Amino acid sequence: MYVLDTNVLVAALRSRRGASFLILEALIRGEFEAMASGAMLLEYEEVLRRDEQLANFWISPDEISVVVGVLAAKLCPVSIYFQWRPQLRDPDDEIFLECAVNGMARGIVTFNKADFFPAAERFGMALLTPGELVRALYLTRRGPS
Repeated sequence: MYVLDTNVLVAALRSRRGASFLILEALIRGEFEAMASGAMLLEYEEVLRRDEQLANFWISPDEISVVVGVLAAKLCPVSIYFQWRPQLRDPDDEIFLECAVNGMARGIVTFNKADFFPAAERFGMALLTPGELVRALYLTRRGPS
């Protein structure tokens, strides 16, 4: 089970060709599990609704609520019982680390691995780019050679 940073969703809605879009498709098809807290869902929606994002998306602004609703249905909910703040340079990233730790995630998927290092390592969290997760999912489905 993984935690998806907002930048992964932004990339998925900017292009249907990249690893982030493949992750979104795989999540919807149930090929892997991810988790989110309530704070993360609010963050997703707030960032996805920014004008500078909407101008670059392949979906309309009206469809953002649908995307967030599908995410809410597909992501495993995590309640935050413990906070370890501050751990990260960017306070806005703390919700992702807290969700991963409270939900005992395997890792955090992000384009900005440096933003979560070394805190994620202290909690035993892997840090993966979208491309790394896609490769891991593909190898798992394909099986050993």
